[in-house]
Amino acid sequence: MNEESLRELLARVHERLGHAHSVDADSRRLLVTVMDDIQRALGEGSASGAALRLETLAARFEAEHPLLAQGLRQLVDALGKAGI
Repeated sequence: MNEESLRELLARVHERLGHAHSVDADSRRLLVTVMDDIQRALGEGSASGAALRLETLAARFEAEHPLLAQGLRQLVDALGKAGI
């Protein structure tokens, strides 16, 4: 997966986060921080810590926000396939 595809996937996750109104403030802040980490890592080529945090967040959101959880898992998978 190339960087452009990763950025598109990241944008979809941001969009889903925007529609998930019942996400608590702490979780939303953590998601935004992780997304920012990934944006920076795309330029540097290393996002392994962010990927682990994303997987943890996906598990947390699975019941109440399945689309958001799915997007997070897709992002983790894409980062792994890109070797980031």
